[in-house]
Amino acid sequence: MITGGAGATVLYNLKKRHPTLDLPVIDYDLALLFQPMLMLGISLGVAFNVIFPDWMITSLLIIFFTGISINAFLKGVSTWKKESLTKKEAKENSQLNDTRRIEDATLDLQAGESVNENQTNINLPRKKVSIIENVYWKEFGLLFSVWIMILALQIGKNYTTTCSVAYWILNLLQIPVAVGVSSYEAVLLYKGKRVIASKGDQQTNWSVKQLIVYCSCGIIAGIVGGLLGLGGGFILGPLFIGLGIPPQVSSATSTFAMTFSASMSVVEYYLLKRFPIPYALYFVAVATIAALVGQHLVRKLIALLGRASIIIFILALTVFVSGISLGGTGIASLIKRIENKEYMGFGNLCAYRVRN
Repeated sequence: MITGGAGATVLYNLKKRHPTLDLPVIDYDLALLFQPMLMLGISLGVAFNVIFPDWMITSLLIIFFTGISINAFLKGVSTWKKESLTKKEAKENSQLNDTRRIEDATLDLQAGESVNENQTNINLPRKKVSIIENVYWKEFGLLFSVWIMILALQIGKNYTTTCSVAYWILNLLQIPVAVGVSSYEAVLLYKGKRVIASKGDQQTNWSVKQLIVYCSCGIIAGIVGGLLGLGGGFILGPLFIGLGIPPQVSSATSTFAMTFSASMSVVEYYLLKRFPIPYALYFVAVATIAALVGQHLVRKLIALLGRASIIIFILALTVFVSGISLGGTGIASLIKRIENKEYMGFGNLCAYRVRN
């Protein structure tokens, strides 16, 4: 469901532009920094899903989702207040400019000059670009290459004996692939050869500590995503907003990253025979339609109200509802297992066998 919704949203966003800058709404440099580490974390998370007992997974799910939703809500409130202040200042400036225009027009008329309407039209329409021009293909290609390489390693791993030498070699080979690409982007950011352009004038002088922390957050997001069967975008979205990325860009970029990582989870769970295909196809169809309709309605609402903070509140609500629903389902399952006196301890990864 997440993969279908994320994929549809990415297709919708590929042609969209940054809300204020002449850039794509998807920040490819930001994705390149986080996404490889996110996919590495996904692989670890899927393994932890086999090892950790269901009660622990359910508890972690509730804790993470509650914390993320609260943090996102508080960030939304902060952004709402800033928008209110900006709208107030814009209104005052508009009134002042209107007064000046009237005074200037009066002086021009008194001087016998006509006002040139073309000179007063300063709000020129933004240049439209095609999807081909709107995608940064080099960065996109790097991300896709990482996805292919890690996926190939995962598929190869499933043809080896669990916990054999070949099994661990294929697992460990994911580290240089993911770390190499993220490090490449991190070095360029550190040297100033690249910037997170979507922040506009808020350029950041990246320190080594910051880059390590953010890459670590990517791994943690992936572990949580793989452990809970998600894509990690629920964590990246609030994180990007905390970096000062506009809500529209945060949403688009985190969803872009989530498409790669969620599809990785889908493939891995399919290889583990841990989800029913008919249900998955049904949810993909529903999520795709819902995502396209939702994207269109949210953009219309933002344009109408002039408040991008709506995206943050929607994110907070979505995460909270997801945590409650998934947590409730997990608790119900645990109660049933307790009644049936089933084993609820840690699993053995090396003893795990794929269910046919």
